[in-house]
Amino acid sequence: MTTALWGRAEQQDFRSRVRGALLGSAVGDALGAPVAGLTPDGIREAHGPAGLTGPVPAHGRRGTVTAATQLTLFTVDGLIRAHVRRDTGAWHPPTDVHRAYLRWAATQHDWGPDERRADNGWLAREEWLYVRRDPARACLTGFADDTRGTPDQPKNPTARDAAATVRSAPFGLLVGWESALVLQLAVECATQSHGHPTAYLSAGALAVIVHGLTRGEALDAAVRRALALLAARPGHQPVTDALRRALTAADGTPEAPPASGDVRGAEETLALAVHCALVAEDMRHGLRLAVNHGGDCAATGALTGALLGALLGETALPAAWLAEVEGRPTILELADDFALEMTQGPTLHPTPAWLTRYPQV
Repeated sequence: MTTALWGRAEQQDFRSRVRGALLGSAVGDALGAPVAGLTPDGIREAHGPAGLTGPVPAHGRRGTVTAATQLTLFTVDGLIRAHVRRDTGAWHPPTDVHRAYLRWAATQHDWGPDERRADNGWLAREEWLYVRRDPARACLTGFADDTRGTPDQPKNPTARDAAATVRSAPFGLLVGWESALVLQLAVECATQSHGHPTAYLSAGALAVIVHGLTRGEALDAAVRRALALLAARPGHQPVTDALRRALTAADGTPEAPPASGDVRGAEETLALAVHCALVAEDMRHGLRLAVNHGGDCAATGALTGALLGALLGETALPAAWLAEVEGRPTILELADDFALEMTQGPTLHPTPAWLTRYPQV
């Protein structure tokens, strides 16, 4: 999408949805983190008959986020870098996103920012990110060296958890791209750590759904668009079946919700988030449903928050929950930078300050 197509109202709406998706994901992540791994009965035993109804402490205080949010932010950073690097002729977004994930990997073993790295930019200098918050093993091993996994030679071919899916919402914010290209990019970047088809196709499906929402589509229409694109992909059936169950359950038929109890696979985690977003009365209600379902509650909360945030925009977020979320200034700054780059990139690239934030190296 060219700058000429962006009117003032369109830019404001886009920025609200970008902020909503990224902040919503972080809020859902922080809400679900304290109960991650518990069963629904375990959550009720710990937090009362109504389950978890609001933020409680994890990792030392309320509002702390996990590696899911960290990696989502580095996905955004990589996408901005890719667009900035178009001016150099070095246009290969999977490589730029992979480099961003390697910068995230450094935060998991370094004490703080390494000022000797010429490619740090501003995000990798944010000291609060230099902490390990329950990263998936496949992410740690996938980004343990410089070798980039690809669809032909993916990293961790048995990894099917939702970690790659959760970090993939930002691909859907590329509203100037065709949805098929969004799917392909999300899949390519997911295979850098998660090589099982249910994991990387779930990542692609999420990206397509967020893409539709950011463009103003209804959630059920966005899900059906993802289903249509998945149909041509080998190994799509588990993801397709899970998403169809989510749509059916939300329509009020007798069929059970898309998953129950200890949710493990990426496809079931995504389907549960879609179900919660479809039936949500508002953001608060949807997030509560997501994190009280058991299993990987941080992932389900983050996915539900990203979907509802892209659908409803930043003003739908519960203010009291948002006020406590860790790293909120960083997330806002990165969201606004992304919106600026997507809508006004050519005017920013000659600016030395912008290239300091997002180096072309």
